[in-house]
Amino acid sequence: MDRLTAAQVFVDVANSGSFTATAERLDMSRPMVTRYIETIEAWFGARLLHRTTRKVTLTTIGQQCLEDVELWISVAQKIVSSIESPTELSGSIRLATSMSFAHTQLMAAITAFMSKHPKVSIDIDLQDNAIDLVKSRIDLAIRIASSPDQSLIGKPIGVCRSVLVASKEYLDKSPPIKEPEDLSEHQCLSYTNFERNIWHLQRGKEHRSIHVNCQLTANEATALFQAVLCGSGISMQPTYMVNKTINEGGLIHVLPDWKPNDMYIYALYSSRKFLSPTVRALIDFLSDYFDKHDWDHE
Repeated sequence: MDRLTAAQVFVDVANSGSFTATAERLDMSRPMVTRYIETIEAWFGARLLHRTTRKVTLTTIGQQCLEDVELWISVAQKIVSSIESPTELSGSIRLATSMSFAHTQLMAAITAFMSKHPKVSIDIDLQDNAIDLVKSRIDLAIRIASSPDQSLIGKPIGVCRSVLVASKEYLDKSPPIKEPEDLSEHQCLSYTNFERNIWHLQRGKEHRSIHVNCQLTANEATALFQAVLCGSGISMQPTYMVNKTINEGGLIHVLPDWKPNDMYIYALYSSRKFLSPTVRALIDFLSDYFDKHDWDHE
Protein backbone atom coordinates (compact mmCIF):
# COMPACT_ATOMS: atom_id res chain seq x y z
CA MET A 1 0.00 0.00 0.00
CA ASP A 2 1.01 3.62 -0.52
CA ARG A 3 3.28 4.57 2.40
CA LEU A 4 2.65 8.29 2.00
CA THR A 5 -1.11 7.79 2.28
CA ALA A 6 -0.53 5.45 5.23
CA ALA A 7 1.50 8.19 6.91
CA GLN A 8 -1.25 10.75 6.29
CA VAL A 9 -3.84 8.38 7.75
CA PHE A 10 -1.64 7.83 10.82
CA VAL A 11 -1.31 11.57 11.43
CA ASP A 12 -5.06 12.06 11.02
CA VAL A 13 -5.89 9.26 13.47
CA ALA A 14 -3.33 10.62 15.93
CA ASN A 15 -5.13 13.96 15.90
CA SER A 16 -8.72 12.72 15.73
CA GLY A 17 -8.32 9.86 18.19
CA SER A 18 -10.79 7.82 16.15
CA PHE A 19 -10.58 5.45 13.19
CA THR A 20 -14.20 6.25 12.36
CA ALA A 21 -13.65 10.03 12.40
CA THR A 22 -10.60 9.68 10.16
CA ALA A 23 -12.52 7.43 7.76
CA GLU A 24 -15.29 10.03 7.44
CA ARG A 25 -12.85 12.93 7.08
CA LEU A 26 -10.67 11.19 4.46
CA ASP A 27 -13.67 9.68 2.66
CA MET A 28 -12.52 6.06 3.00
CA SER A 29 -13.90 2.98 4.74
CA ARG A 30 -12.98 2.20 8.33
CA PRO A 31 -11.36 -1.14 7.32
CA MET A 32 -9.20 0.79 4.84
CA VAL A 33 -8.05 3.10 7.65
CA THR A 34 -7.15 0.01 9.68
CA ARG A 35 -5.17 -1.43 6.77
CA TYR A 36 -3.21 1.79 6.33
CA ILE A 37 -2.37 1.89 10.04
CA GLU A 38 -1.24 -1.72 9.92
CA THR A 39 0.90 -0.86 6.89
CA ILE A 40 2.76 1.98 8.58
CA GLU A 41 3.20 -0.02 11.79
CA ALA A 42 4.67 -2.90 9.77
CA TRP A 43 6.95 -0.41 8.00
CA PHE A 44 8.14 1.00 11.35
CA GLY A 45 8.24 -2.41 12.98
CA ALA A 46 6.42 -1.05 16.04
CA ARG A 47 2.93 -0.39 17.39
CA LEU A 48 2.18 3.31 17.00
CA LEU A 49 -1.37 3.43 18.38
CA HIS A 50 -3.19 2.02 21.39
CA ARG A 51 -6.68 0.85 20.37
CA THR A 52 -9.54 0.51 22.84
CA THR A 53 -13.29 0.37 22.33
CA ARG A 54 -13.58 4.01 23.44
CA LYS A 55 -10.56 5.81 22.00
CA VAL A 56 -7.29 5.61 20.14
CA THR A 57 -4.11 7.09 21.61
CA LEU A 58 -0.47 7.25 20.62
CA THR A 59 2.02 4.79 22.06
CA THR A 60 5.32 6.15 23.32
CA ILE A 61 6.96 5.28 20.01
CA GLY A 62 4.03 6.78 18.11
CA GLN A 63 4.38 10.03 20.03
CA GLN A 64 8.11 10.12 19.35
CA CYS A 65 7.77 9.65 15.60
CA LEU A 66 4.62 11.75 14.97
CA GLU A 67 6.48 15.01 14.34
CA ASP A 68 8.99 13.29 12.03
CA VAL A 69 6.15 11.69 10.05
CA GLU A 70 4.44 15.08 9.68
CA LEU A 71 7.72 16.56 8.45
CA TRP A 72 8.19 13.69 6.00
CA ILE A 73 4.68 14.24 4.61
CA SER A 74 5.41 17.96 4.21
CA VAL A 75 8.66 17.30 2.35
CA ALA A 76 6.95 14.75 0.10
CA GLN A 77 4.16 17.21 -0.73
CA LYS A 78 6.73 19.91 -1.47
CA ILE A 79 8.64 17.62 -3.83
CA VAL A 80 5.46 16.68 -5.68
CA SER A 81 4.31 20.29 -5.94
CA SER A 82 7.71 21.39 -7.28
CA ILE A 83 7.42 19.12 -10.32
CA GLU A 84 3.75 19.77 -11.03
CA SER A 85 2.58 22.53 -13.33
CA PRO A 86 2.07 25.65 -11.18
CA THR A 87 -1.20 26.34 -12.98
CA GLU A 88 -2.60 22.87 -12.23
CA LEU A 89 -3.46 23.06 -8.57
CA SER A 90 -5.07 19.98 -7.08
CA GLY A 91 -5.94 18.39 -3.78
CA SER A 92 -8.50 19.05 -1.06
CA ILE A 93 -8.81 21.86 1.49
CA ARG A 94 -10.76 21.76 4.75
CA LEU A 95 -11.82 25.32 5.54
CA ALA A 96 -13.56 26.63 8.67
CA THR A 97 -15.49 29.91 8.79
CA SER A 98 -18.62 31.52 10.20
CA MET A 99 -22.05 30.95 8.72
CA SER A 100 -22.67 34.66 8.13
CA PHE A 101 -19.44 35.27 6.21
CA ALA A 102 -19.80 32.07 4.20
CA HIS A 103 -23.36 32.87 3.15
CA THR A 104 -22.88 36.53 2.26
CA GLN A 105 -19.33 36.77 0.89
CA LEU A 106 -17.15 33.67 0.94
CA MET A 107 -19.11 31.30 -1.30
CA ALA A 108 -18.90 33.64 -4.28
CA ALA A 109 -15.13 33.83 -3.83
CA ILE A 110 -14.79 30.06 -3.39
CA THR A 111 -16.85 29.45 -6.53
CA ALA A 112 -14.58 31.77 -8.52
CA PHE A 113 -11.47 30.01 -7.16
CA MET A 114 -12.76 26.52 -7.99
CA SER A 115 -13.75 27.62 -11.49
CA LYS A 116 -10.14 28.67 -11.97
CA HIS A 117 -8.78 25.46 -10.42
CA PRO A 118 -11.23 22.62 -11.21
CA LYS A 119 -8.99 19.91 -9.71
CA VAL A 120 -9.28 21.43 -6.21
CA SER A 121 -12.00 20.25 -3.82
CA ILE A 122 -13.02 22.27 -0.75
CA ASP A 123 -14.90 21.11 2.35
CA ILE A 124 -16.31 23.97 4.45
CA ASP A 125 -16.95 23.65 8.18
CA LEU A 126 -19.38 26.34 9.40
CA GLN A 127 -18.92 27.39 13.02
CA ASP A 128 -18.16 30.54 14.97
CA ASN A 129 -16.24 28.99 17.85
CA ALA A 130 -12.45 28.89 17.98
CA ILE A 131 -11.21 25.35 17.36
CA ASP A 132 -7.90 23.50 17.37
CA LEU A 133 -7.00 23.51 13.69
CA VAL A 134 -4.55 20.62 13.99
CA LYS A 135 -6.87 18.37 16.00
CA SER A 136 -9.81 19.15 13.73
CA ARG A 137 -7.66 18.70 10.61
CA ILE A 138 -8.56 22.17 9.34
CA ASP A 139 -6.19 23.47 6.65
CA LEU A 140 -7.44 27.06 6.73
CA ALA A 141 -9.74 29.10 8.97
CA ILE A 142 -11.33 32.42 8.04
CA ARG A 143 -11.90 34.30 11.28
CA ILE A 144 -12.94 37.84 12.25
CA ALA A 145 -11.06 39.29 15.22
CA SER A 146 -9.29 42.37 16.51
CA SER A 147 -6.08 40.30 16.61
CA PRO A 148 -5.37 36.71 15.54
CA ASP A 149 -4.61 33.77 17.81
CA GLN A 150 -0.92 34.00 18.70
CA SER A 151 -0.48 30.25 18.19
CA LEU A 152 -1.51 30.55 14.54
CA ILE A 153 -0.10 32.20 11.44
CA GLY A 154 -2.52 34.76 10.09
CA LYS A 155 -2.83 36.95 7.02
CA PRO A 156 -5.41 39.77 6.96
CA ILE A 157 -7.57 39.45 3.85
CA GLY A 158 -10.12 42.16 4.60
CA VAL A 159 -11.56 44.64 7.08
CA CYS A 160 -14.76 43.93 8.97
CA ARG A 161 -16.68 47.13 9.74
CA SER A 162 -19.89 47.10 11.74
CA VAL A 163 -22.96 49.33 12.09
CA LEU A 164 -25.93 49.54 14.42
CA VAL A 165 -29.21 48.64 12.73
CA ALA A 166 -32.89 48.26 13.57
CA SER A 167 -36.13 47.76 11.69
CA LYS A 168 -38.45 50.70 10.99
CA GLU A 169 -41.21 48.89 12.91
CA TYR A 170 -39.06 48.69 16.04
CA LEU A 171 -37.90 52.32 15.86
CA ASP A 172 -41.45 53.63 15.27
CA LYS A 173 -42.64 52.17 18.58
CA SER A 174 -39.51 53.00 20.61
CA PRO A 175 -37.97 56.14 22.19
CA PRO A 176 -35.81 58.24 19.81
CA ILE A 177 -32.08 57.56 19.63
CA LYS A 178 -29.99 60.71 19.33
CA GLU A 179 -26.93 59.85 21.44
CA PRO A 180 -25.16 56.55 22.27
CA GLU A 181 -26.44 56.76 25.86
CA ASP A 182 -30.01 56.42 24.54
CA LEU A 183 -29.22 52.79 23.66
CA SER A 184 -29.51 51.87 27.34
CA GLU A 185 -33.27 52.46 27.06
CA HIS A 186 -33.65 49.98 24.20
CA GLN A 187 -33.69 46.26 23.57
CA CYS A 188 -30.30 45.40 22.09
CA LEU A 189 -29.35 42.14 20.39
CA SER A 190 -25.83 41.11 21.29
CA TYR A 191 -23.23 38.44 20.66
CA THR A 192 -22.72 35.81 23.34
CA ASN A 193 -18.92 36.10 23.28
CA PHE A 194 -18.36 39.64 22.03
CA GLU A 195 -19.29 42.96 23.70
CA ARG A 196 -22.30 41.27 25.24
CA ASN A 197 -23.31 44.03 27.67
CA ILE A 198 -20.94 46.88 26.79
CA TRP A 199 -20.89 48.38 23.32
CA HIS A 200 -17.87 50.48 22.38
CA LEU A 201 -18.57 53.26 19.86
CA GLN A 202 -16.45 56.00 18.37
CA ARG A 203 -16.97 59.21 16.42
CA GLY A 204 -13.70 60.67 15.26
CA LYS A 205 -11.58 60.94 18.43
CA GLU A 206 -14.59 60.51 20.73
CA HIS A 207 -15.13 57.14 22.39
CA ARG A 208 -18.17 55.95 24.35
CA SER A 209 -18.72 52.70 26.24
CA ILE A 210 -22.44 52.06 26.64
CA HIS A 211 -24.08 49.49 28.91
CA VAL A 212 -26.86 47.85 26.91
CA ASN A 213 -29.79 45.62 27.85
CA CYS A 214 -29.56 42.34 25.94
CA GLN A 215 -32.52 40.08 26.51
CA LEU A 216 -31.67 38.18 23.33
CA THR A 217 -28.12 37.01 22.55
CA ALA A 218 -26.64 34.59 20.03
CA ASN A 219 -23.20 33.35 19.02
CA GLU A 220 -23.70 33.94 15.29
CA ALA A 221 -24.50 37.05 13.26
CA THR A 222 -27.03 35.31 11.01
CA ALA A 223 -29.43 34.64 13.90
CA LEU A 224 -29.20 38.23 15.15
CA PHE A 225 -29.71 39.52 11.61
CA GLN A 226 -32.99 37.61 11.36
CA ALA A 227 -34.02 38.81 14.83
CA VAL A 228 -33.48 42.46 13.96
CA LEU A 229 -35.48 42.01 10.74
CA CYS A 230 -38.31 40.71 12.92
CA GLY A 231 -38.25 43.91 14.99
CA SER A 232 -36.66 42.44 18.12
CA GLY A 233 -34.36 45.41 18.74
CA ILE A 234 -31.07 47.02 17.78
CA SER A 235 -28.18 44.89 16.58
CA MET A 236 -24.48 45.45 15.87
CA GLN A 237 -24.01 43.88 12.44
CA PRO A 238 -21.06 43.54 10.04
CA THR A 239 -21.46 45.68 6.94
CA TYR A 240 -20.76 42.67 4.71
CA MET A 241 -24.04 41.31 6.02
CA VAL A 242 -26.37 44.32 6.16
CA ASN A 243 -25.26 46.94 3.61
CA LYS A 244 -27.55 45.57 0.91
CA THR A 245 -30.55 45.47 3.26
CA ILE A 246 -29.88 49.03 4.46
CA ASN A 247 -29.61 50.30 0.88
CA GLU A 248 -32.88 48.59 -0.01
CA GLY A 249 -34.64 50.13 2.99
CA GLY A 250 -35.12 46.89 4.90
CA LEU A 251 -33.18 48.17 7.92
CA ILE A 252 -32.33 51.59 9.35
CA HIS A 253 -28.75 52.60 10.15
CA VAL A 254 -28.91 53.74 13.80
CA LEU A 255 -26.53 56.49 15.02
CA PRO A 256 -24.77 56.72 11.64
CA ASP A 257 -22.17 59.17 13.02
CA TRP A 258 -21.02 56.57 15.54
CA LYS A 259 -19.39 53.29 14.66
CA PRO A 260 -18.21 50.16 16.48
CA ASN A 261 -14.53 49.26 16.40
CA ASP A 262 -13.25 47.78 13.16
CA MET A 263 -11.94 44.22 13.14
CA TYR A 264 -9.97 42.25 10.58
CA ILE A 265 -10.78 39.18 8.56
CA TYR A 266 -7.87 36.75 8.86
CA ALA A 267 -6.88 33.66 6.96
CA LEU A 268 -5.39 31.47 9.69
CA TYR A 269 -3.42 28.25 9.50
CA SER A 270 -1.39 26.18 11.93
CA SER A 271 2.33 26.87 12.25
CA ARG A 272 2.87 23.13 12.72
CA LYS A 273 1.77 22.20 9.25
CA PHE A 274 3.44 22.69 5.90
CA LEU A 275 1.34 25.09 3.88
CA SER A 276 0.56 23.40 0.59
CA PRO A 277 0.71 25.39 -2.67
CA THR A 278 -3.06 24.91 -3.02
CA VAL A 279 -3.83 26.45 0.36
CA ARG A 280 -1.34 29.26 -0.28
CA ALA A 281 -2.98 29.94 -3.64
CA LEU A 282 -6.42 30.10 -1.99
CA ILE A 283 -5.20 32.59 0.63
CA ASP A 284 -3.68 34.83 -2.04
CA PHE A 285 -6.81 34.53 -4.18
CA LEU A 286 -9.12 35.49 -1.30
CA SER A 287 -6.94 38.47 -0.39
CA ASP A 288 -7.02 39.73 -3.98
CA TYR A 289 -10.73 38.92 -4.41
CA PHE A 290 -11.85 40.87 -1.36
CA ASP A 291 -9.58 43.76 -2.27
CA LYS A 292 -11.42 44.02 -5.60
CA HIS A 293 -14.89 43.22 -4.23
CA ASP A 294 -15.24 45.66 -1.35
CA TRP A 295 -18.78 45.26 0.01
CA ASP A 296 -18.56 48.74 1.61
CA HIS A 297 -18.28 50.32 -1.85
CA GLU A 298 -20.54 48.14 -3.96
